[in-house]
Amino acid sequence: MTSLALINEFLGQPPNASEHGYQIDHILEFCHWFMGTLFIGWSLFFIFVLIRFRKGRHPAADHAGVRSGISTHLEFSVVLIEAVLLLGFAIPLWAKRVNEFPPTKDAIVVHAVGQQFNWNFHLPGPDGQFGRRDVRFVTNSNPLGLDPNDPAGKDDIVTLGELHVPVDRVVIVELSSKDVIHNFCLPHMRIAGDAIPGSLIPMWFKPIRAGSYEVVCGQLCGLGHYGMKGTLVVDTPEDYQAWLKERAELSGTQNAPAPGRQPPGGAPATEKPAAQPENKPAAPPTSPSPSGE
Repeated sequence: MTSLALINEFLGQPPNASEHGYQIDHILEFCHWFMGTLFIGWSLFFIFVLIRFRKGRHPAADHAGVRSGISTHLEFSVVLIEAVLLLGFAIPLWAKRVNEFPPTKDAIVVHAVGQQFNWNFHLPGPDGQFGRRDVRFVTNSNPLGLDPNDPAGKDDIVTLGELHVPVDRVVIVELSSKDVIHNFCLPHMRIAGDAIPGSLIPMWFKPIRAGSYEVVCGQLCGLGHYGMKGTLVVDTPEDYQAWLKERAELSGTQNAPAPGRQPPGGAPATEKPAAQPENKPAAPPTSPSPSGE
């Protein structure tokens, strides 16, 4: 594909790092060459018309107009090529991406939650189950509102701005948002999708090259939209397992109960009072002095 993607590279398109990306690149490359050909062709035709029908040569207007059918055939050919691109390539490729999802048992499933102006990533722990989320539990230390009373969420992994995935494994990203509409865009993976509040929108890709890639928001979402970026790190299987182990050690801190759910002093509400030591009677209560001191 490197030898073909001449216009793509010239226009600044980043290198492809996904299994399906070459199909997107082929379509874009053909469209760019086609648009370049049209631009040159119509520009030459415009210059020809300016010279051919200049006032010095034709002082009086010709009301009959063009008598040749060449222009009609050219316009029909352009429409036909565009229809083939749309109906023969673009729509089938789009349908394959949204309808033919890989099985989740062999995929890495991630929740990506947008907010002004960051990306939150939520991965299930070793149990493979996502913990329940509730807006009531959202705090600075618990940005996704994981329910501290849900056993399934005790081992969940939550990261801000950085997502790690293994190379050569299918990744299913389920998109949502905490505030406005965002767009989760991975230019190197040739994939993007809208993150809409109240919805869970899936998308998938398969990275084939290890490295760090940029995550951007492709939807104007506010004054800080320009800075809403993240990082996708594609690891080797060994590095990915090491990252999971590191994050699992921090999961207890990430899923700590929200402030206000503990009594003063920091002890959990269900904690029982300390038992009296054996063989040592409890001290009798002190009676108040008559003077009130």
